[in-house]
Formats: sequence, C-alpha cells, structure tokens
Amino acid sequence: MELLGKRIVLGVTGGIAAYKAAELVRLLIKQGAEVQVAMTEGATHFVTTTTFQALSGKSVFTDQWDARMPNAMAHIDLSRQADLILVAPATADFMARVAQGLADDLLATMVLARDCPLLLAPAMNRQMWESPATQRNVTQLAADGVQILGPASGEQACGEVGAGRMLEPAEILEAVLAFFTPKVLAGKQVLITAGPTFEAIDPVRGITNLSSGRMGYAVARAAQQAGAKVVLVSGPVCFSAPHGVDRINVRSALDMHAAVMARAAAADIFIGVAAVADYRVANRAEHKLKKDTGGVPPIELIENPDILAEVARLKDGPFCVGFAAESQNLDAYAQAKRRKKNIPLIAGNLIQDGFGGDDNRLVLFDDAGAHPLNPAPKSVLARQLVEHIATLTGKN
Repeated sequence: MELLGKRIVLGVTGGIAAYKAAELVRLLIKQGAEVQVAMTEGATHFVTTTTFQALSGKSVFTDQWDARMPNAMAHIDLSRQADLILVAPATADFMARVAQGLADDLLATMVLARDCPLLLAPAMNRQMWESPATQRNVTQLAADGVQILGPASGEQACGEVGAGRMLEPAEILEAVLAFFTPKVLAGKQVLITAGPTFEAIDPVRGITNLSSGRMGYAVARAAQQAGAKVVLVSGPVCFSAPHGVDRINVRSALDMHAAVMARAAAADIFIGVAAVADYRVANRAEHKLKKDTGGVPPIELIENPDILAEVARLKDGPFCVGFAAESQNLDAYAQAKRRKKNIPLIAGNLIQDGFGGDDNRLVLFDDAGAHPLNPAPKSVLARQLVEHIATLTGKN
C-alpha cells in the first residue's frame, strides 16, 4: 500500500464527473490512504454524502458551520490534519474562486486556510476550459503553487468532444502517488526497454519468450514518479503505458535496437529490462509455411545486436543498468554479465522467483558487491532499484 499513513482531504464539487470521485476514494483507500471527503452543496446534487461516507468510512463534511466541530472551524481542523487536499472534480467556478482567494463555502475556505499542498483535477465543458477567463485562472493557480492534473480530451457529457474531461480515477491516483514520491531523478532523461521481442518465422509464427513486461513497466512508472522524463521502448505486452511515460512500441529485437540507438545519446540513464531475443530468423518466410510440403522447413538463426552493450560503449553515453534473469548460479552469471558489458549496475533474479509474475526477488550487483532486496511486488522492487540508481548516479 503505497499511501499508507497519508491523510488526504478529497474535495468534490458540483459537476457530472463527481460520480468518478467515488471510485477515486476506493482507489486511494486501497493504497492505504485515510480519506476525508468534503463536498460543495452543488456536488450533493450529483452524488449523495451517503455514498462517500460508505466508501471512506468517515462522515462527509458539507457545511463550515457543521455542529460536529464545536469550535466552528472545520476549515481549519480538516486542513491541518491533511497531508494533501485534492479536489476532483474541480469545476470552472471553483477554480475561479480559488484563484481569486474567495472563501464562501467550506471547501473554498479550507483551501484558502490550508498549510498543505493542493491538487486540482479540472472537469468542465471544452468551451469553459478554453475560455480566456479559465485559462487566466489556471495560470494564476499554477503561479500560486497549485498543481493542475489534466484535464483529458475526449467525449464529454454534453455530447461535445475536446479538452475538459476529468482524468480517470486511476490516472489521478498515479498523480497522487507521484506527488508523494521523492524526486530523486528530477531533471533526468531515462530510457527504458521492457517486455519480450518477437522474431518472425513467417507472417503468423515467431520466436518469443515468457516476459510479461511487468518489471519494465514498473521501473518506468517508478522513474517517472521519481521526477524523471521517461521514454519506454516496449515489445508486445498487454499493458497501458504508465501515466506520464512516453511509450515507443516495437516488435522485434532489430526494431528495439533502432528505437533505443536513436534516443540513447539524449538519455542520462538507460535501463535495459526487456528480454531481448538473442537470435532472429535469417530465412524468414514471406508467406505462411505449410506443413504438407513434404518435410520440416529448416530455420536458420542469426545473432541479434546486443543493445545494452552497444549503449554502454557510447562515448559520453548514459549510466547503464542491465537485467539478468538466470535459472542457476545467479551471483556468478550476473556479475560476469555486468563485467562483460562494462556496466555499473545489473539487477539479477532467478527465473523461478518471478519471471512473468507480479512479485519477484532481486539482487542488485555493482562495484560494491551484491545488494539483495527482500521478495516484494515488482512495483516495490522498482522503487528500490530507482533509489539505488539515484544513489549511484549522485556520486558520479
């Protein structure tokens, strides 16, 4: 649970996207956060307070004169207990009032009186979002240190299409997780590979492996949340790109090699997580091979380029991190691979400990020796790897 112990006030204002805030509460609590919901009067016309009370396990506040606060200072008491105030959805009216410092209801007063950070997730019609008045307010809010999440573009409740949709709850959750993550890679350009490659035999068959891409995607997510600008070169997987990560889709090892080499010089850090095929088919068939042609067709293999080693040889190239998935003798094989490729860090694991699964067990190998990490979900291991990379690159 990545938000364990964090106290979040979720403000809900009066827009149709208020129904999405219910799912957001569930996601925040699932990550361990303590969520206190405060609603404007307008929000109660879209979703009831009972819904949010049931999901959060806490009574919902809507009135700054709430009798549960004997000092009549709900706006002070609630904000002082919070690590973060998040307003989702944030209507155009609410954003205007915050930008101008108005305090005419509980939520606006709480925002004005806060001593914790404020995140706003706008939700409104595209013309309202594009209005010069709204854009002036957005500029003012940003200047005041308020972080704006989104909005997204797409079909809106009014039937129009354009910018103004509130981000989906899962995207807002990712932004909250990123907010609380120390920015140990701030300003860094990170290039990552993930997933398997597919080496075609004919138009429908090929050679691949069981890599799911989970570890590479977890590393990309952790690096982005740590403040890096991340480009993810991904083989064929079934995941969406982590929020804020620029994904380049590739299929074969040669595709991945071309995508990486075109971007490696601009990277500060390269992390080769992908399970790249060592070989490709030299005699790939132009048409589907038929089994009734009188024999088993021969398949000739040719070695693929070693992407990690090639990046490591670049003059003034990025800090390189490799991965070694072995079935035995992890320490010996991983260290030998690190020395052969001349890279400062490699993360090794035994295939039986998590290849393709949700959890794993990693050992980090660098010039100082082996650093075993406790078995954990890949999201946790990815954060630990990123922290280790930040420590090593900070010494350079």
